[in-house]
Formats: sequence, C-alpha cells, structure tokens
Amino acid sequence: MQDVFLAVLPRLGSVVGGMQGLRTFIFSVAHARMVDDHRRQSRTPAKLPFHAELDLREESSAEAEALERVSPSEVLGLLQGLLDEQREVLTLRLIGGLTVDQVASVMGKSPGAVKQLQRRALTRLREETLVKEYVAP
Repeated sequence: MQDVFLAVLPRLGSVVGGMQGLRTFIFSVAHARMVDDHRRQSRTPAKLPFHAELDLREESSAEAEALERVSPSEVLGLLQGLLDEQREVLTLRLIGGLTVDQVASVMGKSPGAVKQLQRRALTRLREETLVKEYVAP
C-alpha cells in the first residue's frame, strides 16, 4: 500500500476526471504493483523447512561415505606419518574446526606458515594414500 501511495502522490496534480479519475488511477497503480509482486514471487523459489524424517534420499553424504571408508585407526595411522607441526595443523583445522588465523594464534605462527603446513600435510597424505593403493594387492 505504501508503494501505491508513493507512486500516486507525486502525480496527484496531473490526475484528470475528478474523484472517479483519481479512483481509477489509484486502482491501476495498485493493480500494477500487485502484478509485479506476483511475478516476483513466482520467480522466487519456495522456502520450505527441512525435516530429516521426510528426507527420503537413498544416497549417503560424502562425509558419511568417507567415514565408512576410513576407520579411526587408519586416520591415526595416516596422521602418525606426518611431522608434528603438520599433524597439529590438520588436527586443529579439520577436527577442531578452527580458522587459519585461530590456528596461527594457537601455534604462534603466521597465517601463511599455517597454510603452508596444511598444504604440505595434505600433499603428503595424498601421496601416501596413492602409494598404498598401488602397493596393495
């Protein structure tokens, strides 16, 4: 309603036809605003709340698949193959959920150093995993 009156008010002086002309003009502006609103709503997807019990998907999430494939003992074994600082960075970042800046503060290092340690640790884990896949019978 505010939009209608804001559109009508500056053009009141140019309305002709007396009270009937004003009424027609106001209703035409209101109708145009209503049509615009309906079009905007039709382009906006409906937002429905998520209910886990109604989620009938059969496929598991990437996280669930990763947890099924790798046991905790395997994760600990992989982490043992890293340098102490690399293991600490991955533990704080991935398990602790800390940001790079928070890890840098905890470890007394710069954020750049933390990123570099994380990158090297992940590269090393990737290489070890590939070697195990090729060597395994």
